[in-house]
Parts: sequence; C-alpha cells; structure tokens
Amino acid sequence: MLETIMENWNDYCKVENFVGIGSTRKVYRVGDYVVKVYLHPLGYLQSKNELDIYEAMVEKGLQGLFAQTYYVDEYISIQKYYEPLEMRNNQSFEIDMKKDEDLIPEMYEEVLLQLDKEYDCFDLKDSSNYGLNNSRKLVFIDYGMSKKLYEQQWVPLAEAGILPQIDFDYCTSCRFKKELRMYGDHDKDKRCFSCGKE
Repeated sequence: MLETIMENWNDYCKVENFVGIGSTRKVYRVGDYVVKVYLHPLGYLQSKNELDIYEAMVEKGLQGLFAQTYYVDEYISIQKYYEPLEMRNNQSFEIDMKKDEDLIPEMYEEVLLQLDKEYDCFDLKDSSNYGLNNSRKLVFIDYGMSKKLYEQQWVPLAEAGILPQIDFDYCTSCRFKKELRMYGDHDKDKRCFSCGKE
C-alpha cells in the first residue's frame, strides 16, 4: 500500500480525504497513513527534519512518541496516521502538564527537552502538533519546524504575506469565532478555512 501511495499520491489527495492544513503543508488521510503535500518549499525542510528526528528516536528507543515518517521527497511526505486532538473553542491550545495530564505519555518531558536542546525544535506544545495513540496518549505528528527555520525563513515569509499567520477572530461567512489564516497586515479576507479561505 505504501508504494502505491508514493507512486500515485495525487489520486489520494482529494477533498474527502482532507485532514488538516498548516502554513506550509496540507494533510490527507489514506488508510493508516497521512500524506503531507507541501504548499511551500519550507514544508519539505520540515518533513526532512521529521524523518531525521524519527530515525534518531528509533535509535534511542523513543519512537513510540512520534508518528513514523516513512517517506519524504520534494513534493510529499508520508507518515503514520493518528487521530488528531479536538480543538477547544474552535482553536488549538497549548498542552498543559497538569490540565492535560491524562494525555501525557511516559518520557514526554524528557523528549520535549531533547527536541529543544538537540534538534532546535519549535512550537512543541501546540495541540495541533499532536495526535492520539490507541491508549489516548499524545504522539508528535508535526515536529519538523526548528527555531532557525522559523526565525530565518518562516517569519520573513509570514510578514511578507506569503505564508499565513493564525488569527483568532469571527469568520465573516459563518460568523463563528475560529482560527483564521491571515496573509500579512493588509489581508482583509476574514473567512475561515471551512468557508473557503486557504
């Protein structure tokens, strides 16, 4: 199945398989896998980092805390699928060690520290970066953004309106308060993703 997805990924990345979207990648579910399609070359760099980190965590025996990255090329990456965390009040949230203790797996704090110190990872506590395993514990599914990538490439592109920043405001179409994808200070289109704004 994996080889079929690798060779024919475009056939699987349809609206009905859509899972989520970030600033640099759009995600589709194909059975037990997700296909991350790059919206910007930064998405490829993130996916390469995820593959490198996953392989390093296998060597340390910590792979159970990470979505396995099976494949990366210049267009897509393929990972194991995990159920995403639900949003709270239509937005992602920061994982809180006390408030979310039922979700915290063993070795979580040690792994967070390693990702920070050894791999320069950024934005590790945002709930949108996690899925849930069969034991209803957190698994890293989006762990490839480094502080260096963020500061040197993502921020300038976001400030220029090329990559979206997330704003929490009312959608002008559905009127619900949601996360909105905003492209620079002059973007006046305040529709949410569900109402058609990518």
